[in-house]
Amino acid sequence: MTIIVSLRQKYHQDVCRQVLYWKSGNKPSIADVSSHLSAELSRGIIERIGKPLGDSDLKGQTAGKNFESLTKRFLESAFQVLAHLRPGNWQISVQGNIAQYAHLAEVADLVRSHKQLHAALGDYVAKPDIVVGRIPVSDNEINTRQTVVKPDCLPFLTPFRAENTATILPILHASISCKLTLRSDRSQNARIEGLNLIRNRKGHTPHIAMVTAEPMPTRISSLALGTGDIDCVYHFALNELLETAAAVQNEAVIELLAIMVEGNRLRDIADLPFDLAA
Repeated sequence: MTIIVSLRQKYHQDVCRQVLYWKSGNKPSIADVSSHLSAELSRGIIERIGKPLGDSDLKGQTAGKNFESLTKRFLESAFQVLAHLRPGNWQISVQGNIAQYAHLAEVADLVRSHKQLHAALGDYVAKPDIVVGRIPVSDNEINTRQTVVKPDCLPFLTPFRAENTATILPILHASISCKLTLRSDRSQNARIEGLNLIRNRKGHTPHIAMVTAEPMPTRISSLALGTGDIDCVYHFALNELLETAAAVQNEAVIELLAIMVEGNRLRDIADLPFDLAA
């Protein structure tokens, strides 16, 4: 067994225990109870993962937060394994602060301090669930092999050089939205977050991704297909979903999943750390 497969199995075990549970009628909590197909796909995924589910008293908001935390933990572990491919001091955090968008945080504080502006604009800054950033490098690190920079010498403006900034903040590499299911308009917030980051950035465009456990391909396609606001959607158990789709022999489900996978719009959680290292 490879390290990535082992980390994926641990991720599934933790998600099953701390996020998922059985609803009445033998339906996993990610299933839409009003949809027979959703329940069938959900059960198939859980059966193929083969891990016990958690307490049925788990509240929806807690489940969502746990999903974020466990996904972050998986990415941290997997990204460390790939450190030789993407060297650097990386920070993976939940709703972390990032250098290129510090100006937006100041605007958000200003908006919140004025009731009329807050009523008109709402929350000005959409906060990503998981932020992957690289810590700026010191002059000593830059000069490891030869003298590249000296104090009070160029370059003065790049945030990648730690000596250029009074406050050290990570440089945004990726923004990852975590949505356990895609049952409401709130799932489209991932598009808003992506557009907000693209339009208001002061630097390169970051990776913009989404992780979900939604079993219904039609709902996944609402984000995976269409405009390029999101790089790619990553399913927490795509292989198990594909196997379940083949088993239920629903041609529409099989075809839609094939369109998303072959079109590079839907991938497995195991693919995400590699895509971040690219």
